Amino acid sequence: MLKQEIEDGQTSLADPFFRADVLDGLARRPRAIPARWFYDRRGSELFEAITALPEYYPTRTETALLMQVGPQLGALAAPNAAVVEFGSGSSTKTPILLRAINPAAYVPIDISGDFLRESARGLAEAFPGLPVHPVEADFLRPMPLPEMVADLPKLGFFPGSTIGNMTAYHAVDLLRAMRQWLGEGARLLIGMDRVKSTDILIPAYDDAQGVTAAFNLNLLERINRELAGTIPIDAFRHRAIWNANATRVEMHLEAQRDVAFSVDGRDFSMAAGETIHTENSHKYGPNGGRMLLRAGGWTPISEWTDPQGWFGLMLCEAQPIRMAP
Repeated sequence: MLKQEIEDGQTSLADPFFRADVLDGLARRPRAIPARWFYDRRGSELFEAITALPEYYPTRTETALLMQVGPQLGALAAPNAAVVEFGSGSSTKTPILLRAINPAAYVPIDISGDFLRESARGLAEAFPGLPVHPVEADFLRPMPLPEMVADLPKLGFFPGSTIGNMTAYHAVDLLRAMRQWLGEGARLLIGMDRVKSTDILIPAYDDAQGVTAAFNLNLLERINRELAGTIPIDAFRHRAIWNANATRVEMHLEAQRDVAFSVDGRDFSMAAGETIHTENSHKYGPNGGRMLLRAGGWTPISEWTDPQGWFGLMLCEAQPIRMAP
């Protein structure tokens, strides 16, 4: 009885959107759970470890690119702008941008509250004259920006090719929402990963040390902890595959044997070889990236890439919508 009471208490405290997405995702075919639920405290820590892996090129490539184009960004950004970072994580790339443009305020937005507050404190210490206004929120859902930055020009910052985690349909929806939140005339600096050889792509999502595997499997551990799940973690393995038709790397959790388990009091079963699709990482060519941004209401005004053409940074503007040429 005590165990059940504890479990009931755990599930009652769980994020209701997390519960709904997990239960719906396990019931649907094919099974899929949105990647945003990776980022509990442990998941956020594991992702930061991934960014330092030798196989994971996006972080170091984008960081070097930001350092290279910093002076140009300083000239292109509006004076006294508020930088609004979507999915800030540990904000490791943010200091490069803040030093380049000297903004009037910084608004980091992240779903992982503890991680967000720690990184916000670190940035406030590193930039003592900069107002920092952290917002704990899922930026995929409607959210107001702090009133303190309402009258400032806005520069959205969306690094890490996070836009690639979404299908084109949802990516366009998010870009349009960002335009609405930031306002007409705002600018957006966004990172997009480029299409390249699978010899480079697959190891980036299935590293030799198994950190990405632990990151993926941590989602099951979170479900067990927060939703009174009984998923046998050792029955699943991490898989990363290239889907050429969709131009994306996919991450899956594959059952290695027949399994039965419960989540939040609901029973589920999976046969050996069945998977739970947990993440997409779409890769864009230059033209595809520009078209995506325009569909979301953003006009590209500057673009940079590394010497190998592995990663792109685009600066866009929310210009007035034109209904005709």
